[in-house]
Amino acid sequence: MTKRPSGDIERGRAAFAARAWEDAFQALSAAERNGGLDAEPLRELVLAAGLTGRDADMLRCLEKLHNICAEAGDCRNAARAAFWMCMRLQGLGEAAQAGGWLGRAQRMLERVEEDCAEKGYLLLPAANRALMSGDLQTAAAMSEAAASTGERFGEPDLVALARAVQGRAMVRQGRVAEGLAILDEIMVAARGGELSPVVTGIVYCAVIACCHQVYALDRAREWTSVLAEWCDAQPQLVTFTGACLVHRAEIMQINGAWSEAMTQARRVAERFADTHGKEGVADALYQEGEIHRLRGELDAAEDAYRRASGLGAEPQPGLALLRLAQGQAGAAVAAIRRVLDAAEGPLARARYLPAAVEIFIAAGDLPAARSAAEELGTIAAEFSLDVLSAIALHAEGAVALASGDARGALPRLRESFLIWQRVAAPYLAARVRVLIGAACRDLGDADGASLAFDAARSAFADLGAALDLARVEALRASAAPVPREQRHGAGASTPLSPRELEVLGLVASGKTNKAIARELSLSEKTVDRHLSNILTKLDVPSRAAATAWAYRHGLV
Repeated sequence: MTKRPSGDIERGRAAFAARAWEDAFQALSAAERNGGLDAEPLRELVLAAGLTGRDADMLRCLEKLHNICAEAGDCRNAARAAFWMCMRLQGLGEAAQAGGWLGRAQRMLERVEEDCAEKGYLLLPAANRALMSGDLQTAAAMSEAAASTGERFGEPDLVALARAVQGRAMVRQGRVAEGLAILDEIMVAARGGELSPVVTGIVYCAVIACCHQVYALDRAREWTSVLAEWCDAQPQLVTFTGACLVHRAEIMQINGAWSEAMTQARRVAERFADTHGKEGVADALYQEGEIHRLRGELDAAEDAYRRASGLGAEPQPGLALLRLAQGQAGAAVAAIRRVLDAAEGPLARARYLPAAVEIFIAAGDLPAARSAAEELGTIAAEFSLDVLSAIALHAEGAVALASGDARGALPRLRESFLIWQRVAAPYLAARVRVLIGAACRDLGDADGASLAFDAARSAFADLGAALDLARVEALRASAAPVPREQRHGAGASTPLSPRELEVLGLVASGKTNKAIARELSLSEKTVDRHLSNILTKLDVPSRAAATAWAYRHGLV
């Protein structure tokens, strides 16, 4: 028997229509407690619970909705409720329960003889599993079938969810332009209000994550702005806002707005620390770690990486680069080799290969660095994306320079710099400029070296990139003649012992502790102790800062 609408139901449904999700949840929950809800307002309660981050309430109400529909003989809507149970449980990592609800949905549809949209929805869990497992052909085929069903029955949500899987599968197959075009199309539908709120949020987050994965920064920047507008227009929205803030932080970091990026990342950690959104918090903590590391705040970076790891995130390659900055090249090499050995697929490996090149060069393993750079070049050629090309060209140029081929390095580095400049990535552009300056110096072009170093120094100073600033200061000093009166042994004083001066000179030349130990016939532990004493006596935080000190004081 249909219940008469109560005041709570009317208020709740009005709030739902106005996208005031918290108000809708409170009013409809009160109505449910005071006599229950029919299927339609119960469906709205399900969505309000989901959009305010209340998974337990969402799942409880979905089960209730499924039972109401099943008892009424409405097999299609019962199956639809079971499908959403499956999808949310999959998202929460409850694979066994998700599989049980998918089976229940399938049994409900066995009673439906005619074709229907719900049969298309039930293709999506398997399509998603195929995508995640790397079976891209199956993922593309199943999502195409689901999308065709959605188009046939006028179900825009089904079409969007299916095309999101299809587009990502195509991108990972190397059909980047085709895949991104499909993703752009469903984003237009999301922005135009053609999709339900939950599907809109799912689509936004999936597409933006894909854009970041393939370094489509222009698209990521544009769609992140659209997602932010959508979230800001719904002040009571909780679900999806964490992902939005993380994406904002990523874009801000690339654009050089590091303080603003840190603020966004911290908002995620504070707002979602006690909710189900652990993945978003972990991603935000990793972003915090990256910004701390780039600023030279090494202890704070380590703390953020460890907290991210505690929530299940992989803290690499940031943690390996942190170890390198701390002078622990061996630990950095071991870490980056581990994650590369575990990474499957070109895009997964592209996440770690740039750091691997940097670490291997610093550790003196040029063959490994060259191999990693060549692999990056192959991936960049396969996916034909400007930013991925800039990363590969940077790596190739760095390896050529480290191998003594400054002339061969320059064209690659200049092309990489132009791409970073075009996409407004000032930190990455400045890092390439440092290498351009070093190449000019090696070729005897003092003016070219000075101009490149000065431009990089200005960018690093504006950003607050302390470690890079110290390094470029050292390179600028090495490219300029040291006045005689400032040279060691000509009246200058130093707190370092002769052996520590010897170690500092080798550190400044770019040698690792292991290489220094070999050259001086010392144990690596002894070199570690000398370096620790050097940092303490000079009151500097890192090898790079000690190197800069040495050049400023004419010790190298």
